[in-house]
Amino acid sequence: MNRELFVHNSIVIRNSKVYKNGQLIFEAETDLSISKFLKKIYKQQELKYPKFFKMDNLSKLGYLGVELLTHGDIQDKETALVFANSSSSLETDTAYAETMNEFPSPSLFVYTLPNIMLGEISIRHQLRSENVFFISEDFDPGLFVDYSKALFQQKKVVNVLCGWVDLHNNEYDVFLWQIALSGGKKFNEEELKKLYLPTHE
Repeated sequence: MNRELFVHNSIVIRNSKVYKNGQLIFEAETDLSISKFLKKIYKQQELKYPKFFKMDNLSKLGYLGVELLTHGDIQDKETALVFANSSSSLETDTAYAETMNEFPSPSLFVYTLPNIMLGEISIRHQLRSENVFFISEDFDPGLFVDYSKALFQQKKVVNVLCGWVDLHNNEYDVFLWQIALSGGKKFNEEELKKLYLPTHE
């Protein structure tokens, strides 16, 4: 039996800006490095999570996106995580490979898998849920719709948090949203495209 699903919050982070539900909530100088941009969001939001400074930039993007999306509070600890990007953990892989010329960096090696980001989110929010990370050439709303609907149809979840968190050559593209059995906009491919595209420059 098909259940009607809804998107009730979304976050977009790109081009030195952060949008929540389509509204601009944060903007930084466009010439900031990604590290400084992420640190600026962290400070502006008055977050207190020292582990943030040990994460790679991909995990920082995911962590900050989820904090902004959920106000730092995921009440349902069985909330599933369904994430994807186009470049896996290539940014960190490249940085780690460069350290191998002298002494391989254990702190970078830890982050040479993209699903480590999901582990960081799960630890932060004490989630005990299913999670999956896909690699897709481009943002693919159909992938998220099909997989998420299957989770609901199998009655494995009542809440899902989805994310496209892409980082390559210091260029980042983040789109996160929550799905539940009630809420705001209907959850389908067309609606996801609308939520993702308006601020895509």
